[in-house]
Parts: sequence; structure tokens; C-alpha cells
Amino acid sequence: MPFDAFADVSDDALLVLYANGDPDAARALNIRLTPRAFGQAMRMLGDRAEAEDVAQDAMLRLWKIAPDWRRGEAKVTTWLYRVVANLCTDRLRKQRNVDIDSVPEPEDDRDGVEGDMQNAARMAALRDALAELPDRQRQAVVLRHIEGLGNPEIAEIMEISTEAVESLTARGKRALAAILAGRREELGYTDG
Repeated sequence: MPFDAFADVSDDALLVLYANGDPDAARALNIRLTPRAFGQAMRMLGDRAEAEDVAQDAMLRLWKIAPDWRRGEAKVTTWLYRVVANLCTDRLRKQRNVDIDSVPEPEDDRDGVEGDMQNAARMAALRDALAELPDRQRQAVVLRHIEGLGNPEIAEIMEISTEAVESLTARGKRALAAILAGRREELGYTDG
């Protein structure tokens, strides 16, 4: 069956189809969700290899719970984002005992043109600034402003109230602005 046949099928339904033995549903769901899991992990960890491991682990956990999935209780993406966040948090806790200088920089396969260099500098500055935030603020900011999730879904993922999400994202944004304030010109941002 062609993968575009699953374009209008919900994540929930694909997971149930997989649990019932449909390998095409599994492939379609994997193609749909793995980039999201990887993106979230990459933004939280800042390390490509670690992010790939987390995304793979999260997807394996999804496949393991598929037979027991209860439709309508939670969105598959909400469950997946929560698992990725928890896996990243566990890795970050372990990394705190590692010398920061021993952690390799993320690989950058792009060409060295000026625009790419500027974007890379901006992304590095954002990644570094995000790393300075407390874990919960960083998680809330990433899920809201980078992943584009709504506050109710973030609240469910983080297992907190919507008001707490709003507070965490507001404090996180203020802290990011303060961290990056002195670097506007260096990063190529001008007021004109």
C-alpha cells in the first residue's frame, strides 16, 4: 500500500493498525513521528548522536506500547513528546557529571557561505542560551516556541497546569532575551 494512502489517517489509528500487524502503518507512523522526536531531542540535547539515540529509543517504546494503546486517552504525539522529554532529561542529568569541554560540538555538514555561517551562529547562540535555562523552562520554551505545541498539550506532556506552562514559557523567554541581549549586532540583528 502506498504511504500517501495513510496521509489522512490519524496517528492513533496508525498505531492501532500497527498493533494489529500492519507494517505499512508502522512505516507511515515512523516517517511521520521520528523527525519530530529527533527535532525535539536535538533542541534539548544539542548533540546529533544523542538526539538520534533518544528518537530511536522513544519510537521503540511507542512500538512496545502499541498493543495496549487506548484510543482517545491521549494523543500519540503528546505521549511521544513526553517520552522524548523524559529521555532527554535523564541524559542531561547524567551529562552534568561530564566535563563540558569533553563534549564534542554538533556536526555541521553545510557549506561555509556567509548566510549559513550567520544562521549557524544564531542557532549556536540559541542552543547555548537554552542550555543556560533551568530544565523545565527549557522544555516548555522548546515545546511551545520551537515545536509549536499549544499550552494545553505542553501541560499534558510536562504533567503540570496550563498556568504553570504559561509561567515557565514567559520566564524562559525573558531569560533568553536577557542572555542574548548583548549579542544582537554580533548575530546580525539590527533595528533598522
